[in-house]
Amino acid sequence: MLWPDVAGLPSARPGHTAVARFLVGRALRKLSLVDPAGDGRPDAGGAPTMTLHDPDAFYRRIARDGLIGFGESYMAGEWDSNDLPGVLTVLAAHAEDLVPAPLRRLRPLWAHARPGSDRNTPLGARRNIHRHYDLSNDLFAAFLDPTLTYSSAVFTAFPARFESLASAQHRKIDRLLDLAQVHDGTRLLEIGTGWGELALRAAGRGAHVTTLTLSTEQAELARTRIRSAGLDDRVEVQVRDYRNIEGRYDAVVSVEMIEAVGAEYWPSYFAALRGALAPGGRIALQAITMGHQQMLDTAATHTWISKYVFPGGLIPSREAIAEHSGAAGLRTVADNGYGDHYAETLRLWRERFTAQQETVTNLGFDAVFHRMWELYLAYSEAGFRSRYLDVRQILLTEGTPR
Repeated sequence: MLWPDVAGLPSARPGHTAVARFLVGRALRKLSLVDPAGDGRPDAGGAPTMTLHDPDAFYRRIARDGLIGFGESYMAGEWDSNDLPGVLTVLAAHAEDLVPAPLRRLRPLWAHARPGSDRNTPLGARRNIHRHYDLSNDLFAAFLDPTLTYSSAVFTAFPARFESLASAQHRKIDRLLDLAQVHDGTRLLEIGTGWGELALRAAGRGAHVTTLTLSTEQAELARTRIRSAGLDDRVEVQVRDYRNIEGRYDAVVSVEMIEAVGAEYWPSYFAALRGALAPGGRIALQAITMGHQQMLDTAATHTWISKYVFPGGLIPSREAIAEHSGAAGLRTVADNGYGDHYAETLRLWRERFTAQQETVTNLGFDAVFHRMWELYLAYSEAGFRSRYLDVRQILLTEGTPR
């Protein structure tokens, strides 16, 4: 069975379910996300609301698996919303208020530990990357813009339009390349190839690019795009772990890669960045961040995102980045955030993904997958709209002698 934990209801003690119904139901009513009866409403003057098609299943899943159960209930079609990112934004903005403070200390009793199989060992990292990025190049092409850039863009105006997404992605890439001072003749290392757009952009400046990925599907398409642009003499795509970097470079760029590294390996990641840097070199990172306490709570638990979307991943805090980069002998020269731009990027992706439902189905992805990715994109958008998440462009240079 493809979705065993979605197809069947989990076992849960009646008392636990009753407590979940009381606490979660009260919170949803307090936030005006469901009606006083607790079964949702189709519309409330345009306000974001939830409709609970099967309240018993909804509360039972939450009682058994917390937020994993909340997501699996959506995947199972047990609840819907007239404004999914709107509902999730309200919930994210009041995350600390949903459970009474005395009960938050009981989190370890219901939160699941992360499975050991998700650790980002050299073998585990390949497996984790494969589970997300090797789903299908055509799947990502169905909702990304023609640059195939899968990270936050930088817009000039809101609300953003899909027609402006490609230029907004180039604007983001150019800012990073400018931070790293990439120009004609620069020896550039990119950690996390994606589908090759940053490497293409850097090569267009005259840089010599080595770009690393663990995704075989991404590597194949990136090489095709690089050959088509006539830049294969300037760009080398390697399927290689960042822990096995060879050579020294004038600049290193890594876009939204640290989130896939895992806290256990952040020291190795920053040591690899430092080790790859030639004297006087610069490192430009783009990283999603969250609050430090939220990061510590998330690091200790298995989440819906880690179970279904990004196994082994963890979003760092700014404090964690500063701590681990500093321990590796790097210093932060610039650190700029633009979370509102990621919310708009995700909105455009979600709207495009929803509009491409037939295409996604024809690629072999079923209705549960469609609901899972719709929730993932809306969940992420809500994180940025509520400012629970941010995205930063960070410049690092050598801070201590080798």
